[in-house]
Amino acid sequence: MKKSIVYTAVLGIALKAMILFFVLSPSLANAQKFAYVDTDYILKNIPAYESAQEQLEIMSKDWQSEIESQYADVEKMYKEYQAEKVLLTEEMKQKREEEIVQKEKQVKELQKKYFGAEGDLYKKRQELIKPIQDDVFNAIKELASSGSYAVIFDAAGGASMLYSDPKYDKSDDVLQKLGYKN
Repeated sequence: MKKSIVYTAVLGIALKAMILFFVLSPSLANAQKFAYVDTDYILKNIPAYESAQEQLEIMSKDWQSEIESQYADVEKMYKEYQAEKVLLTEEMKQKREEEIVQKEKQVKELQKKYFGAEGDLYKKRQELIKPIQDDVFNAIKELASSGSYAVIFDAAGGASMLYSDPKYDKSDDVLQKLGYKN
């Protein structure tokens, strides 16, 4: 009798496993495909992107030097004013203070013009980088469509992946779609 109870229990488990298999098999057949790309890696392998980055870096450094130079002029004006302050009349003091404040205001406006939220650097970045990023995005969409991927993750910039199998990295495929070989 003990054997028949054990046999019945094993048969019940096997039957449940078979039912579970048949229930889950349609959903396993329709399992979604996932992949990931590393957009930092992709962009670093596009010469036009590297060139654009270099251009932006040069412009940024030039503008930063210009701003620093003008701030140095403001500082020089202020030190000269402090040194001569005791010799100046109230009217002369007020005029010099206004000149210093005006010069500092001009430098801040120039800094905003170059580096502000809608400044020249932002506009140049949009002009140089955005078309490249759009091309990469379109290549990723094309890859997702042709490869029937449900989702393609970006592993760049702090994406939280605890593990990623390199066989699912489609970064080189995106570069190839863009016409770059690596």
